[in-house]
Amino acid sequence: MKDMEIRELKTESERLDAVPILRQLWSDIPPEDVLEWTADDEYHLFGGFADEELVGVAGVLVKHVLHHARNAWLYDLVVDEPRRSEGYGASLIEFVERWAEERDCEHVALASPVTKDGVHRYYEGQNYEKWGYVLEKEL
Repeated sequence: MKDMEIRELKTESERLDAVPILRQLWSDIPPEDVLEWTADDEYHLFGGFADEELVGVAGVLVKHVLHHARNAWLYDLVVDEPRRSEGYGASLIEFVERWAEERDCEHVALASPVTKDGVHRYYEGQNYEKWGYVLEKEL
């Protein structure tokens, strides 16, 4: 695990600092919309800091889902592009897994676009299994 301090980003100012990193994943979403969804009461945004610099974030929701009683859904995991491949993502994942266990979650789950083979390989390397498919229809 990479040496970093991880803490929940609760204030608007803290969340605002995370928006540029989140937009590396959600580049098509305006900054104000990203800031708004991070304010949701059920959404937990964690920031990973190396030498006081925010280098990555993880956004999690705890949900009861039909096939699993209680899951922590990892909606957003982003490490600042210049800091990738330094182990910060793995550290954030390990933190989220411990956090989820402390809240009696059965799994940490996530959805990923089918075209993101590199992302899938990364999570498989973190011992995540492909369980099924997420299917959707835009209305």
